[in-house]
Amino acid sequence: PDMYPGNCWAFKGSQGYLVVRLSMKIYPTAFTVEHIPKTLSPKGNISSAPRNFSVYGLDDEYQEEGKLLGEYVYDQEGEPLQMFPVLEENEDAFQIVELRIFSNWGHAEYTCLYRFRVHGKP
Repeated sequence: PDMYPGNCWAFKGSQGYLVVRLSMKIYPTAFTVEHIPKTLSPKGNISSAPRNFSVYGLDDEYQEEGKLLGEYVYDQEGEPLQMFPVLEENEDAFQIVELRIFSNWGHAEYTCLYRFRVHGKP
């Protein structure tokens, strides 16, 4: 609900995933990832921010491999809120979206995700 340091969904290590069920099926057009800015970080860095990640559309929660919608890099030197367009050609609507994080910006113990949003058309 807020962007205070530490008010994030943290997971151990630098790899993890998040599956989100949307309120309705949509045709995804973009995603946003948000992290606190370096200026709000107690240590002056955001090494726990996600770095390399991909997003998939799923037909149901039991599907093991969804449809790749894009592979991205969150820029630790960029704005705290970054938008990423769907990169892979896709004509399917999805109600379930998976965010897979492959690395962070160097934090050895955990990765923090503050906000992840899915944008699209009903």
